[in-house]
Amino acid sequence: MAAQELKRDLKNRHVQLIAIGGTIGTGLFLGSGKSIHMAGPSIIFAYLIIGVALFFVMRALGELLLSNSGYSSFTDFAAEYIGPWAGFVTGWTYWFCWIMTAMADIIAVGMYMQYWFDIPQWIPAIACLVILLGLNLLTVKLFGELEFWFAIIKVVTIVTLIVVGIMMIVIGFKTDTGTAALSNIWSFDGMFPNGASGFLFSLQLVVFSFVGVELVGVTAAETANPKKNIPSAINKIPMRILLFYVGALAVILCINPWNQLDASSSPFVEVFTLIGIPVAAGIINFVVLTSAASACNSGLFSTSRMLFTLSKDENAPSKLAKLNRHAVPSNALFTSTIVVSIGALLSKVIPEQAFTIVTTISAICFIWVWSMILISHIIYKKRRPDLHAKSTFKAPLTPFINYAVLALFAFILIVMLFSDATRLPLLLTPIWFAVLVALYQFYKKDRNALPNIEIAEHVSAK
Repeated sequence: MAAQELKRDLKNRHVQLIAIGGTIGTGLFLGSGKSIHMAGPSIIFAYLIIGVALFFVMRALGELLLSNSGYSSFTDFAAEYIGPWAGFVTGWTYWFCWIMTAMADIIAVGMYMQYWFDIPQWIPAIACLVILLGLNLLTVKLFGELEFWFAIIKVVTIVTLIVVGIMMIVIGFKTDTGTAALSNIWSFDGMFPNGASGFLFSLQLVVFSFVGVELVGVTAAETANPKKNIPSAINKIPMRILLFYVGALAVILCINPWNQLDASSSPFVEVFTLIGIPVAAGIINFVVLTSAASACNSGLFSTSRMLFTLSKDENAPSKLAKLNRHAVPSNALFTSTIVVSIGALLSKVIPEQAFTIVTTISAICFIWVWSMILISHIIYKKRRPDLHAKSTFKAPLTPFINYAVLALFAFILIVMLFSDATRLPLLLTPIWFAVLVALYQFYKKDRNALPNIEIAEHVSAK
């Protein structure tokens, strides 16, 4: 039915800014404080390594999506090339990924609001969630507009930080922690002040910083002219990584030595506080607040669309595929919002550990999703060389680079086993996959039984 199809209302500017917004979120604005504390200046290398790896993931994603106009997200090609179970597990895992990410973002909203108001974290978190739900129930075009302006705010903030920071370095601006200088990057116990272990343990937080980079793939079914807009957004990812991650963090480390930064707060807020303008820190806190709200907004969007796709593929309850009069999957949206609200309760029950737990689980599950994209591409290239040959957006260096990135992901998971902060979430996450396997068997059995029932009814009717 036409009424039950998603509308292609996302324009090029929406897709471009969604791609930017997807790579700038709570992981950078808040999580980078903790990752800098762990790795010191070597955090720059960590962002470069993960950023390059995810660019190749995105190129594989882009080629696969454009190889078949019927693909609405990566669950479709995972099901085709790896197997129906992969589409089921990956779709539900991606939903779970963004649920965890949205939880982290909603927890961050509560933390940022405490800058101005001495109130429990969960109160502003719930309020923000209700507002975002109301906005998402309207048109997808409104979601695109929200993300467009949210992303503009992020970009302006980071560019301002970089420009002001460079000026401070050039003039040798003196702060309470010393003098802004390029040498601050390596002058405090070198690039690896906490050794290799600090660098390796920071990789989990860096991975979390990049979650959402694949959001372009989820918007495919609602993107006008995907053959033009998706490649354009993906090809600009390296520049964005260099500017928004490496550039911003390098400037922060030049202004404020790594050992002077507070691991529990946003380094962006701290740096603007050092400038000496009383309102600067408040403005930046507002920016990182909108960034967290933006990331949560993306989470609600992506989880609702994934539930819609799973339902259409008969891998979720059929009611989740219902669209409202604005062509928005409202039942799926309500379901995701209710589950995300648990994040606000976590911030009430375990405020100190909540952020680390949900970001670790999110990073692990995103590694699964990104791995499924790479594996799908390897199989696609072997099984459909004809499609690869005529592709106008071929993924480079394949399949070698696919195997290299998969090896990197496996290595990061192994590293997580040796960190006290990430070991427990890593050991608990397989429970999720065990539940999914059991659910898949249930849905598979239910679908296989359906034709037999229909045949029995047809025979009895005769």
